[in-house]
Amino acid sequence: MPNLPKPRFGRPVRARSRGIPPARHEPESETPNVEIVEAPGLRWINIERPGQLERAWLEENFDFHHLDYEDVYSRNQRPKVDEYDDYQFVVLHFPRFDKTVGRLNAAELDAFIGPDYVITLPNEPIQPLEYLFERCRAREDVREKLFGSGPGYLLYKIVDDCVDASFPMLRKMGNKLERLEDDIFEGHSEAIVRDISNVKQEIINFRKIVRPQRTALRDLERTKRYVAEDLEMYFDDINDANERIWDMLENYKEVVEALESTNESVISHRVNDILRVLTSISVVVLPLTLVASVFGMNVHVPGEGDVEAFWVVVLVMVAMLGGMLGYFRHRNWL
Repeated sequence: MPNLPKPRFGRPVRARSRGIPPARHEPESETPNVEIVEAPGLRWINIERPGQLERAWLEENFDFHHLDYEDVYSRNQRPKVDEYDDYQFVVLHFPRFDKTVGRLNAAELDAFIGPDYVITLPNEPIQPLEYLFERCRAREDVREKLFGSGPGYLLYKIVDDCVDASFPMLRKMGNKLERLEDDIFEGHSEAIVRDISNVKQEIINFRKIVRPQRTALRDLERTKRYVAEDLEMYFDDINDANERIWDMLENYKEVVEALESTNESVISHRVNDILRVLTSISVVVLPLTLVASVFGMNVHVPGEGDVEAFWVVVLVMVAMLGGMLGYFRHRNWL
């Protein structure tokens, strides 16, 4: 495998984003976005959103399998762990909330692990990864602690931070479910149908990310490539955390389905109450309408033209109304 050239510290993309123009002899289109943090015996190379320039740089400096390069630049790659004679290739997915579209998507992290290097290639910005990289770059003590135990421990720390970042998302999701439960019984059941649907979609997307990764993390735990014997339990901790995430998602799935069923029951019960009242009014008014229709026909009827007969009819109708209302109240229909 060719040796790496002397690493150049710096983040060209971020420097340009702050308004610092690139050097004239290094046009932006010809400068690969490669960031390197180095310690004795180990390098961490981070390439965010790799493109053709970054691929050319990797192919020039490393002898990776061409299928791995295809996996890095392909979309919708399943999580997996591939082992080779002199390096290990890992593909993992982590949840990331995309504010532009307002939904939860998967951010893919591809990683090459060798005896003296760790290369991370996220296809989207992953906040825990960026934060850890900045800490390693800014603080020598953090760099010595993470890099001093070899590439296996650095890989563990990267994956562990990215997995742990799911727990705050799950807590927010749990808070949403609690608020939805309160809104259902406060009379807002019709208005929260869309909210329930949105939370349900978030849970489905989260499960689609975590489910295939469970197998990859178990494979990563079994391989323990470039991991010292006293660090073997660390990858088991990652697997346990991922299983806790899956258990929480299973619980949330059951909760949101129960909330959806409860909300539908509340709406149905409210509609039934309205229909019961309207039906009772119709049944009560129907006999009165019948009596009024009979005495309003354009034919001779008993008491026609008699004022006393009119009041008798009115009293009969009032008595019928009172009797029917009393009967309905007795049967708990009103």
